[in-house]
Amino acid sequence: MSWALQCQSRLPRGSWTWLRGSLLERRETRRAYLYAASLPGEPCAHSPCSCRSCVHRQGGSQEPPAQTTSPRHGPGALRNVASSEAIKKHQKTLSAWFSHQPNEERQFGPSFSLDAVHVDPVIRESSLEEILKPSPDLTIQHQLQQPCSRVISLQNLFDVDACGRQVKTVVLFGTVGTGKSTLIKKMVVDWCHGRLPQFELVIPFSCEDLSQSHSPISLRRLITKKYQHLRDVVPMLGTSNLRMLFILNGLERLNLDFRLAGTELCCDPNEPVPPTAIVVNLLRKYLLPEANIIVTTRPSAVRRIPGKFVGRYAEICGFSDTNLQKLYFEMRLSQPGCAGEDGSGTSPGSSSGEQDNLVEMLSRNLERHNQIAAACFLPSYCWLVCTTLHFLYFTKTVPPSQTLTGIYTSFLRLNFSGEVLDSADPNNISMMKYAAKTVGKLAHEGVMSRKTCFSEEDLKQCFEVEMKTESELNLLEVFRSDVFRFFLTPCVQPGKEHTFVFTIPAMQEYLAALYVVLGEKKTLAQRVGKELSEIFGKVSEDIVVVLNIISKVLPLRFLPVLLNLLKIFPRYFSRLSGKDRDTIARTMAEEMFKEEDYFNDDVLDQINSSILGTEGPMRHPDEWVSDDEVFELFPIFMGGILSRRNRAILEQLGCSIKNLAAFEIAKAMKKTIIRNSRKGLPPSELMDYLFFLHEFQNERFTAEAIRSLQTVNLSSVKMTPLKCSVLASVMGTTCHEVEELNLTSCNLDASSLRTLFPILLRCKALYLQLNSLGPDACKEIRDLLLHDKCVVSNLRLANNPVGEQGAQFLAEALAGNRSLTRLSLLHTSLGDRGVEVVAQHLAKNQHLQELNLGYNSLTDVAALELVEVAKKHATLNTVHLYFNDISEEGKRELHALRVDRDGIRVLVFLTAGTDVSDYWSNILSIVHKNLPFWDRERVRQHLALILQDLESSRRQTANPWRKAKFLRVETEVKRMLGKLQHGSL
Repeated sequence: MSWALQCQSRLPRGSWTWLRGSLLERRETRRAYLYAASLPGEPCAHSPCSCRSCVHRQGGSQEPPAQTTSPRHGPGALRNVASSEAIKKHQKTLSAWFSHQPNEERQFGPSFSLDAVHVDPVIRESSLEEILKPSPDLTIQHQLQQPCSRVISLQNLFDVDACGRQVKTVVLFGTVGTGKSTLIKKMVVDWCHGRLPQFELVIPFSCEDLSQSHSPISLRRLITKKYQHLRDVVPMLGTSNLRMLFILNGLERLNLDFRLAGTELCCDPNEPVPPTAIVVNLLRKYLLPEANIIVTTRPSAVRRIPGKFVGRYAEICGFSDTNLQKLYFEMRLSQPGCAGEDGSGTSPGSSSGEQDNLVEMLSRNLERHNQIAAACFLPSYCWLVCTTLHFLYFTKTVPPSQTLTGIYTSFLRLNFSGEVLDSADPNNISMMKYAAKTVGKLAHEGVMSRKTCFSEEDLKQCFEVEMKTESELNLLEVFRSDVFRFFLTPCVQPGKEHTFVFTIPAMQEYLAALYVVLGEKKTLAQRVGKELSEIFGKVSEDIVVVLNIISKVLPLRFLPVLLNLLKIFPRYFSRLSGKDRDTIARTMAEEMFKEEDYFNDDVLDQINSSILGTEGPMRHPDEWVSDDEVFELFPIFMGGILSRRNRAILEQLGCSIKNLAAFEIAKAMKKTIIRNSRKGLPPSELMDYLFFLHEFQNERFTAEAIRSLQTVNLSSVKMTPLKCSVLASVMGTTCHEVEELNLTSCNLDASSLRTLFPILLRCKALYLQLNSLGPDACKEIRDLLLHDKCVVSNLRLANNPVGEQGAQFLAEALAGNRSLTRLSLLHTSLGDRGVEVVAQHLAKNQHLQELNLGYNSLTDVAALELVEVAKKHATLNTVHLYFNDISEEGKRELHALRVDRDGIRVLVFLTAGTDVSDYWSNILSIVHKNLPFWDRERVRQHLALILQDLESSRRQTANPWRKAKFLRVETEVKRMLGKLQHGSL
C-alpha cells in the first residue's frame, strides 16, 4: 500500500496524491475575470477593520468606468441625511485604508502601484461534501479528464442557489496564496466606488482582530469601536431594511462553538456577549437575519461552520489557465513606470521595448514549460515572478535593503505573517516555523543529494517520521490541506507524474537555507547537548539557591567546590551544542566554492533563465539527468537570511535567529569563506561571491573580504544594471586600490560606467574591451581620466565603436590625465580623422608610454603625423600600428625609426628587415584573440600580405638561424589562414 493510501486511512481528508490531483483539476477552468485587485498574498491582520493584506486601493480597470460616488439610498433604508453622510464617510475611510501599499509593493516603484489593472483568480462553486470527500482516483490523468466545474463571479456570490433559495451566507475558502484577501479588497473597494449597489453598507471584520479580545461587547458597540463614524447608522441595525454585508476575513483564527451549550442564543445587537458569540449568532442567522455574510477561511476551517448555516461554498482556484497568467504578467510588466523612475541611460522607447520583450519571453516560456505554469497557478507566485523580474531588469541602483533574499522573505511575510497553523492547538505553532522544520528538511535533503523531484516516500520521511501524538497528526492534517500546495506541486515532466517539485525552484534553496540557519540540522550529540544544557541549567540554578541558603546556616567547606562543579555542566554542554555555528559556516563555504559549479552561469542569470526560459531548441526529456541540478543560491540565501533586516522579518514569522547566533556564524565564516575566496575564482563564481556579500548585508565582513581581492576578473559576465549596482555597492565598502578590474565582454554601456564610476577610479588596470562602448561611454571615460583621484594606468578599450566623436573625448582625457601609461584603442573605428584628433592632444600628455592604434583604417598621412608627435613625447616609446592601410613605402619609413635614435618604436608588421620582429608573437596573439570580432576577409588579406613579406625576408637572409625563425612564424600564419578559410577559427 502506498504512503498516500496509508495517509488516507489515517487522515481522512485525503493524501498527498489527492492534493496533487486536486491542484491539477483546477487547471481545467478556462474563464477569466478582469478586476482591480492587489497583492496575491495573504498577510496578517493588524488593523481595526480588516487584515493588513487588505490595504489596497481600487485601480484602473478595463471595465467601463463606474460612478465614483456612493449609490443612491432609498428612503426606507436611510431615515436621515446624517446616516447617508456617515456611510459616505465610511466608504471614503475604507477606500483610503485599503489603498495603503505595504513596503513590499512600494519598493518596486510605480509599476506595482494599485492604479494598475489586475486579474482576479477564478472562483468555483463547491459543496461541503466535495470539500470533505477524498479524490476517488490518485492519478493526475484522471484529474485532467474531470469536467470543468461551474465558475461563479464575485458579483454573483449571493445569487439564488440551484434550488431557487436566496443565498445569505457565503464561505469563500482557498489555500494559502490563492488570493482570498485580494478578493475581499476587491469587493470592499468596489463597494466604496459604487460598483456593488446591492449593498448599502459593508462592514469588514478581521477575525484575527476579534480573536484578541474575549470581553463581552455588543454588536453595535463593536461596530462603533472599529468604525466610529457609523454611530449614526448603528441604531438602525435590526430596525430597518438596510441592505448590509458583513465580511469576516480569516475565520480560521476563531474557535467557534455552535452548540447551544457552548454559545447561547442572542438576537439583540445591544446585548454584550463575547466576540465569538456575535460571530456564531450572525452565522446562525439569529442575530440580524437579514444581513448578508461573506466568510473567508482556509480549507481546514471550513468544517467549523455547520453546513446548514451556509448558503454557498465557493473555492478560489487561482489562475487555472495560462491565459490568466499571461494577462496578469502583461498588466504588471507593461505599466509605464515599470522600468523605474529615473530612466537614466535609457530612452522611453527602449524601456518600453524591453518590457514588451520580457512579456513575450515569459509568455513563450509559459506555453512550452508546464512547470512554471503550474507554479503560477497561485497568484502569489505570479506576484513573486513579477517582483523578481523587476529586481533583475529594472533595478538601476540597489538600495541597501533590497536583496533577492529580502524579496523571498518579504514574500513569505505577505503570506504567513501572524499566521498560526491551527488556532485550536494550544501551542499556537507558527505556520512558517512548521514549514521551515518540515518542508525545510525536505528541501535541505534535496539540496544535499542534488535532486528536485520527491517521491511520496520522501514526503513520508520528512513529515511523518516523528509523528507521535494526536496533536502532531492534527497539525500535519491542517498543514496538508492549507499550506502544502503553496510549497510543493506535482511534477508535470513526462515520466515523473507521481513525484513532487517545489513550486518555484529557488524556494527549495531558500527553505533549505532557512532550515540550516535556524539550527534544525543538528547531529545527535548537538541535540542531546542542547537538551542536557537546558536541564542542567535549570536544575543547577535551583540547587545553587538552596546550597547558598544552607551555607549561611552551616558553613561547610565542600559547598563552594560543589557550586563550581554545578556551574561547569551547563557551560560544557552549551559549548558542545554551540559547535553548530562552525558547521553552518563550513556548509556555506563548501556550497559556495564547489568546483563542479565553477563554469555555470552566475546565479542571477540562472534565476532569469528559470523564469524566462532559454531561447533555442528544447532538450528532449530523455536527456534530462539529475546531475544537471545546481543549487548555487543555497549558500547565498544562507548569508542573506543572516542579515539584520531579514532576521527581523523572520522573527515576525516565528522563526527566531538570535543576534549572538548571527555574530558567531559570521565570525566562523571569516575562517572559511574569505580564505577560499583568495584561491582565484572563475568570473561567474566571483560574481556569485560578490552577490553573496551583497545579500549578507554585513558591511564590516564585506570590507574585510573585499580587501583580500586585488584582482577582480568578471570577463564575459553579462553586467546588467543590477550586477553593476551590486559590484559598486560591495566594492564601495572599502577605499583600497584594485590592481586589476577585467570587464571584458560584459555588455557595458554609458549607464554602467556611471554606476561603476567610484570603483573605476581606484583601478590601476582597467580592461573594457568588447563592450560596444560608443561616444557616450567615452564621455564618461573622459570624466573618469580627468578626475583628480583617478589611478588608472592601463586602459584597454579595444573592439569598441569609439569613432571620431569618441576619439575627441579620449583625446581631451589624454591631455589632462596624469596616471595613464598604457592605452589600447585597437579596432575602435577611429579612422584618420580620429587619430589626428588624438595626435593633436597627445603633446599635452606627459605620462603615456604605450599607445595601440592597430586596425583603425589609418593611412600613411595620419600614421606619420602621429609618429612625428610621438617622437617628441617625453615618455611614449611604443606605438602599435599593425593591420592599418599603410603603404609599403610608409611601412619602410616607420620601420626605419629606432628607440635609441628617435625615441619611439612603431610595431607595423612581423618583420624587421632581414629578421623577425621581437613582437611577432604578441601581434599574432592579439589577432587570434580578436578574430571573432573582426572582419574576417580583411584579416585574411592582411595575413596573406604578412605571409608574402615573411617569405620575401626569409629569401633575403643567409643566416640559418634567422631562416628557422622565419619558418616558424610562417607556419603560425599559415595555420591561422587555414583555420580562417575553413571557418574553424
